[in-house]
Amino acid sequence: MSRTVIDNQNNVPSMCRKVGESGGESADLLASRGVRSMRFQWRFPRHRWLRPRGVIIVMGIVAIGVTTFLIVGNDSGPTGPRALTSDEVNRLAITRFRNYETEGRAVTITVPSTAGELVITGSVDYRAKIGYGVVHGTGRDSSSDGLIQWNNATVFFHPMDAAPAEAPASPPGPNWHRRSLQTTGSSLDSSLLIVLSLGSDRPDNAELLPQNGAAWVGHDQVDGRQVDVMTGPGARGKPGSAGNVRYWIDSEGTMYRVQASVASAPRPVVIDFDTREYVPVQPVPGLTPTR
Repeated sequence: MSRTVIDNQNNVPSMCRKVGESGGESADLLASRGVRSMRFQWRFPRHRWLRPRGVIIVMGIVAIGVTTFLIVGNDSGPTGPRALTSDEVNRLAITRFRNYETEGRAVTITVPSTAGELVITGSVDYRAKIGYGVVHGTGRDSSSDGLIQWNNATVFFHPMDAAPAEAPASPPGPNWHRRSLQTTGSSLDSSLLIVLSLGSDRPDNAELLPQNGAAWVGHDQVDGRQVDVMTGPGARGKPGSAGNVRYWIDSEGTMYRVQASVASAPRPVVIDFDTREYVPVQPVPGLTPTR
């Protein structure tokens, strides 16, 4: 039985196994993830500051697989870049903590590819570090449509011929397939990792943000909300990566949009928050929450 997997760009299939089977390990697929692969595989289409270097490790994770290609929309106001004010630094420092404080956020993730877009509509639990939603292809066939759930090590996929507009609150029991999440080479998986990294149990180090390249870019609106657009700091060990990720943040430090240009995608990945009501994420059997 075959099914086009949704994880690789340009419709390149990848091997996946069905939940509940057992067998030997595959070094190519698992890549030190510690997730068992199987003999029978399926194809289917508290406020505290970080220590000084922590901000590069924590906020810099969103730059995984990212290149420098990000712009503010045409409706934005005067643009920089310029140095952040003290208020802007503080809002950028707490924006990921705001997501953690709320427990979870409703999200819409748009992942471009040369074959069209994948759009994931769902929710992310920033305490348990689990995302769940429904996938639809736009500008492409429906072979990648279905339900998806992921943490920072594993992706579960439930293919559907007629995927609903929104994921059911309780994931259906049978027909889930699993694979290890790829840290490179997949625009979808890079996007899933970025989304999970947008929540943290503590603020980032406000002093280090501007020192490592964070800046103000301009004013904009998201769904009628006035926001400031700011670039994040550079990733540790990646010279020139400052500005690869941009945050749309309101006056309270809440993020409403994030853009990141992933190396394997032709256009920026866009993550929009609060596109609908947040629905608490119920894990698929076998997907362990990570803390």
